[in-house]
Amino acid sequence: MIGLLCFVLAVLASPFKSKSRLEAENAVLRHQLIVLRRRLKGRARLTNNDRWFFVQMYRCFPSILKVVTIVQPETLVRWHRAGFRRYWRWKSRRRGGRPRIEIELRVLIRQMSTQNLLWGAPRIHGELLKLGFSVAQSSVAKYMVKRRGPPSQGWKTFLRNHAPDIAAMDLFVVPTIGFKLLYGFVIVRLHRRDLVWINVTTNPTAEWVARQITEAFPWDGAPRYMIRDRDRIYGAIVTRRLRSMGIRDKPIAAASPWQNGVAERLIGSIRRECLDHIIIHGEAHLRRVLKSYADYYNRFRTHRSLNKGCTGHGTAHRCHSFRRHPGRTSSPLWSDLRFLVHTGRALARFARSIPGRNRQ
Repeated sequence: MIGLLCFVLAVLASPFKSKSRLEAENAVLRHQLIVLRRRLKGRARLTNNDRWFFVQMYRCFPSILKVVTIVQPETLVRWHRAGFRRYWRWKSRRRGGRPRIEIELRVLIRQMSTQNLLWGAPRIHGELLKLGFSVAQSSVAKYMVKRRGPPSQGWKTFLRNHAPDIAAMDLFVVPTIGFKLLYGFVIVRLHRRDLVWINVTTNPTAEWVARQITEAFPWDGAPRYMIRDRDRIYGAIVTRRLRSMGIRDKPIAAASPWQNGVAERLIGSIRRECLDHIIIHGEAHLRRVLKSYADYYNRFRTHRSLNKGCTGHGTAHRCHSFRRHPGRTSSPLWSDLRFLVHTGRALARFARSIPGRNRQ
């Protein structure tokens, strides 16, 4: 009933409409019939040409919204607005001017400005020109990392800058199979964790320590500072030897071994990775084991403080680029580990041979 009433009202109002308006509405109705005839199954499928036709008719005759039935009027308005945005995006497209900078170059500019806090746009622009990049200085200033205040280094950066001139030394005790005590002496540089010197003695004295320092460093390669603990063995002879070599003596505070953390960490690694698995026979045996471990430490062992690299190399995969025959035991350290295995088996057999060992 309502549809019939709307039809009657449309017929009565048709004489008062303009001819062009009636033709537009008729064209829209005919196109809707074409779309519905094209439908095979389900909903009606509109092509881009159909959408363009409805949008153009809506631009000329907005009143056609009353006769559109296969789509919602809001959908037609949304199509028109989307076409408007695309049109003006096409009108405002880039037609020339300065070429865009590649994303790799932008990343490089940000990386250079981040890793070199004292470099400004002119310095970075000059470095890029040396590398062969053709870019304007204003573009470099645009893509640099912006900072609020002047750059200032932290304590971590300050210590890293002075690490090449700092070394540390320390003594540690090793018991032998006969319950005697041997003393190991190590010197390590803080910059690359180089194990500069390692030696063994049964009776450490100030004269012996001073001689080890002299043998560890050539006169033109001595560090600027030497960190040590407050052991009484570092007497006046040691301090005079350090002063004569141009090394400033830096004893740590009392009861503060953490201030000599690099040397303490090195001694801990020696114990955990080597001495805890070997029974030491005597001074010559310990010296041979420690020399073998020092060679492994400086050539092949990785360090987290060096980005998992080795002391003498840049990356870890270069450190382990060697091959060893599976049946060959050329390393003294490997021979000592085998001795440990045989000794453990002998002790186990001796314990089993004790009568009544399982009796309570």
